[in-house]
Amino acid sequence: MTTHRLRSTPIPGTRDSYTGVDFNLGFHISHYDLDLDYRVIPNRLSAVATIAVENYTPLTGMTLDLVDSMRVAKVNCAELNIARFKQSGNKLRLTFAKEVPADTEFTLVIRYAGSPKPLKSTWGEIGWEETSSGSLVASQPCGAPSWFPCDDTPDEKATYDFHVTVDNPFTAVCNGELRGTSRSGSRTTFHWHAGHPVATYLATVMIGEYTQVTLSDGPIPVIGYVPANVKASFENAFRDQVEMLELYVQLFGEYPFSSYTVVVTADDLEIPLEAAGLSIFGANHAREARWERLIAHELSHQWFGNSMGLAQWNDIWLNEGFACYAEWLWFEHSTGRPAASSAAEHYKILADKPQDLLLADPGPKDMFDDRVYKRGALMVHALRTLLGDDAFFGMVHHYVEFGRHSVVEPHDLRGEVLRVCADAHAVDQLWTSWLDSRELPPFPG
Repeated sequence: MTTHRLRSTPIPGTRDSYTGVDFNLGFHISHYDLDLDYRVIPNRLSAVATIAVENYTPLTGMTLDLVDSMRVAKVNCAELNIARFKQSGNKLRLTFAKEVPADTEFTLVIRYAGSPKPLKSTWGEIGWEETSSGSLVASQPCGAPSWFPCDDTPDEKATYDFHVTVDNPFTAVCNGELRGTSRSGSRTTFHWHAGHPVATYLATVMIGEYTQVTLSDGPIPVIGYVPANVKASFENAFRDQVEMLELYVQLFGEYPFSSYTVVVTADDLEIPLEAAGLSIFGANHAREARWERLIAHELSHQWFGNSMGLAQWNDIWLNEGFACYAEWLWFEHSTGRPAASSAAEHYKILADKPQDLLLADPGPKDMFDDRVYKRGALMVHALRTLLGDDAFFGMVHHYVEFGRHSVVEPHDLRGEVLRVCADAHAVDQLWTSWLDSRELPPFPG
């Protein structure tokens, strides 16, 4: 029998209060097989999505998230009779000819096409975006429907196969392992397989004229896909990437994916972006060796956010707080500057900012506010100060393993803290002051 969601707490209503998107209830998707034929110059995507579904309640119909501009031509299902389908409000709505009993496994085959473009949102444009030499996908938090039909909510994870056909000399880079390439005339198909569960916002397709660079061919391969004109500067700017990975394995536990990939776009990007098993940087980040902090931050998301996912967006501090603290841990290792010194520096900056943000529920407008990131990191530092190094890093190892390729919520972290700390009152005070109060608490320790 299928567990309908990975989260442990009840679904708060029928709409995501952060993205404003209605939940697709009643089923779970275990696998997406995406056959994507992309023409770069006209920006035209023709695709077939084969989706493995199991419903946990009886269904007379179901919805998937897909922008209306990606027009669906046909929906087939070998196991069920689909009476009709329609698109409206960025939803694909299916109606079954008769009620589908609970715990039925079926496969939807959806053929669709269009000119993909990013979705406009509270946080700017997200999803599939054209670049000067290809395209990129950066979907956090709800941009995945810009390019494939899906259940676009963070606690619904699935495995993926991507078959991406592009014109030569373009390369397609996706999540997971490259299983093979096949060339036919002037076009090449790249097959990538993501065997670990991935949230839809962390699925990506990066298309560009890339040169492959091997930073490490060790047990955890570290690969770069970069424009040829930044190859030399990339190798310099990312020279510490392998050492960062080795440090994080020591501090956090086993690396959760089979490899780590860095993709550099031909265009400059304001900020880098994480995806499952890979990170996306702009050419500006590869030209200059001054982005060490961001390189460390994105790598740490492979543990915090990409393996251990979120149940709901109000818990974004779990991702960003640990990732920011990982920056401070890297500098503690590489320069000898204690994380406590970094924490004190950012505490002073936070103290001069408005004290009107609730870390436990910052709201959609402020979910990516720097105060969420830095206060979240200070919360992590407060835990380290309370527990001491041995207990803290032991707790982190156990927490990371507990949430591996699943989702976590604050009470999961709290449970891990209480497992190693006998002073429940101190934990309660820390939790309330950093998460559930707007006023900035005293600096830890």
